[in-house]
Amino acid sequence: MAFESLAEKLQKVFKNLRGKGRLSESDVKIALKEVKMALLEADVSFKVVKQFIASVSERAIGQEVFNSLSPGQTVVKIVNEEMIHLMGESVQPDFKPSDELTVFLVVGLQGAGKTTTIAKMAGKFKNMGKKPLLVACDIYRPAAIKQLQVNGEKQGVPVFTMGDQHSPVDIAKASLSFAKKNDCHVILLDTAGRLHVDEMMMAELQEIKKNIPIHQTILVVDSMTGQDAINVASTFEEQVGLDGVVLTKLDGDTRGGVALSLRFVTGKPIFYVGMGEKLSELEEFHPDRMASRILGMGDILTLINKVQSEVDEEQAKVLEQKIRKAEFNYNDFLLQLKQIKNMGGIAKILDLMPGMDKVKSTANLDDETPIRQVESMIYSMTKGERENPDLLNLSRKQRIAKGSGVAMSEVNRMVKQFEQSKKMMKQMSGMMQGKKSKFKFPFSF
Repeated sequence: MAFESLAEKLQKVFKNLRGKGRLSESDVKIALKEVKMALLEADVSFKVVKQFIASVSERAIGQEVFNSLSPGQTVVKIVNEEMIHLMGESVQPDFKPSDELTVFLVVGLQGAGKTTTIAKMAGKFKNMGKKPLLVACDIYRPAAIKQLQVNGEKQGVPVFTMGDQHSPVDIAKASLSFAKKNDCHVILLDTAGRLHVDEMMMAELQEIKKNIPIHQTILVVDSMTGQDAINVASTFEEQVGLDGVVLTKLDGDTRGGVALSLRFVTGKPIFYVGMGEKLSELEEFHPDRMASRILGMGDILTLINKVQSEVDEEQAKVLEQKIRKAEFNYNDFLLQLKQIKNMGGIAKILDLMPGMDKVKSTANLDDETPIRQVESMIYSMTKGERENPDLLNLSRKQRIAKGSGVAMSEVNRMVKQFEQSKKMMKQMSGMMQGKKSKFKFPFSF
């Protein structure tokens, strides 16, 4: 989970600060020393850590904190603001009007996740109302073209290819004519990567940029390579020129130091971050939201965006009517589980919700086995049982347990979770009508 170890350590430091009514200069210095160690252990560049601590210290050891009514919270606020400044402003790729063709050159080392990322980007652009075109310019890696075609098909985006017998420059040139004839708005050039930076790779990219009007050159880097990702970004910037970066596999990097170092060291903004293997798991990078996650304050805006993109509006309206009429059944519960899975699972949802650290620490939320078991139990029900939950007596529960291969206790637990979910949905309906209700997360797998 991204920033897990760093977030845990920083939150412990700030918890101690918040617990004090007054702060001495010594308290602040000790806290910042612990922050410094946490950042270094998270693989943040030493140069970046030194600058960051100096900036926070200058503001924290002064009137701004010591004259505050809540000095501990003021220190947290300063750290949050400096962290946002460190990661830079949120800058998204520019889009020209629909009658203009925008060309993105996507570069990076082999294994960074370039081909998957380019398909994810195409899906995002498609959702923006653009018509993207994926172009297979990687003629060296076995199955690279096929991989792009498979991902393009999943996203519903066309893929332009000329096989592996033409040069990347010729393929890129031909894709321009194809895109114009087919009214495409965005071209994404998937170029070849290498296991390391070499002259042949750079020369090929330079040749493409000489012959094709490139609007944005985007580097894809694996966040799990740590400080090596910074070195790669610096080399590409020097020899090819970059406009921005996409960080992949950030969900698998518990340290996350590269996200905090990259902008400061290279001067290049992070456009997107990959937060999972699914083609939908590419998030726009917002420094303020990322800082909020690291400091344990959640990321409600990203959660709202996920809900809006994954939850069908018509289904939501139907469900609201059912809740008001007390008709919430197991078919609705099954739909709810599918939506949670589409949003990345319970663990990723809780990551975006403030104050959920204790909930996350009490169970293995990354394990989706319990959700699959619940789905299996619902699928073992008859049509009548799904539509009318009151039918579930002892003998029916025993049949469901046998049919889904689980213990009777698991069926009873599932029924309890269903009732909790039903109650929560009723509460949310009341909140939307202006009533005061306490929110309780219904899943305790």
